[in-house]
Amino acid sequence: MRVSGFWILEEGIAQRASDIDVVYVCGYGFPSYRGGPMFHASQRGLKNVYDSILRLQKQTGEAHWAPAPLLEQLVSEGRSLSDWESDRT
Repeated sequence: MRVSGFWILEEGIAQRASDIDVVYVCGYGFPSYRGGPMFHASQRGLKNVYDSILRLQKQTGEAHWAPAPLLEQLVSEGRSLSDWESDRT
């Protein structure tokens, strides 16, 4: 099991981060005041999200906490999800 919407984007299952947000808010009960997990991640800062995932992976030793390559790439390049989506269109 992978824990990140970034895997979903990278694998082409969803085209936009907002697609994931709609599914999680309307289908899975993610708190709507947070705007969806991808929006929330963007608001927190991708670097902060990346660091949290690495911390959880280290604490638990669980492979499913490995960050998605897309998240790693965006953090290393200092780019946002909006930047990534703009490049794709």
